[in-house]
Amino acid sequence: MFELLYSNQALKQLEKLEKSVKERIIRTLERIRIRPVSHVKKLVSSPYFRLRVGDYRVILNIKNDEMIILVIEVGHRRNVYK
Repeated sequence: MFELLYSNQALKQLEKLEKSVKERIIRTLERIRIRPVSHVKKLVSSPYFRLRVGDYRVILNIKNDEMIILVIEVGHRRNVYK
C-alpha cells in the first residue's frame, strides 16, 4: 500500500475547500492507495498524474520505487492546470 504525503500548497488548498468537497477528495485519495496507477491519468508533457474527483482535480506524483503518492496540488478543474 502506498503512503500519502501532502505538499504545503496542497494542504492550504484543501483547507480552503468546503467540508463536503474536502472529505470527498480525502476519501478518494485513501481509496487509490492500493493501486494508484489504475485510477489516474498521466499529464501530457509532465511527470505528474491527475486524479478526477467530480469538478476538482488532484495533481499527483507517484513514486513506485518508494511506494509514495505525493499530492502536489488540489483545485477546481478550471484553475488547477494553470
